Amino acid sequence: MTKITFNHVIPQFRIFDVDKAKEFYLKFLGFELKWEYRSDEAGPVYMEVSKADFSIHLTENHGDCCPGSSVFIWMNGIDNYYQEISCRDYPFMNPQIEDASWGARLMIVIDPFGNKIMFNESTDK
Repeated sequence: MTKITFNHVIPQFRIFDVDKAKEFYLKFLGFELKWEYRSDEAGPVYMEVSKADFSIHLTENHGDCCPGSSVFIWMNGIDNYYQEISCRDYPFMNPQIEDASWGARLMIVIDPFGNKIMFNESTDK
């Protein structure tokens, strides 16, 4: 019997404006645009953005997912990442790092479409 394994999970977030999404994910969070797809010139966009080993699919397709979703990410280097994004000129988000009750340091960002990313670093080292 073949052992069941999961190799890579990619969350999917609903977006409504490609330019706002790129401003938030690429310019503010420092993600890289991996690819962008439209079935035709006027069609909705479906794209992948990533930073390090983490990827998110962003979609304008109304049937793909609901706006206001969230993803919980375990990571290392939360202080460095905070320093990286806090020096950027993005007036709509000013995240802070807080101590979470579950033994982690937490930084929450919310994109222009209500999707939440919770970056967590364990305090158990």
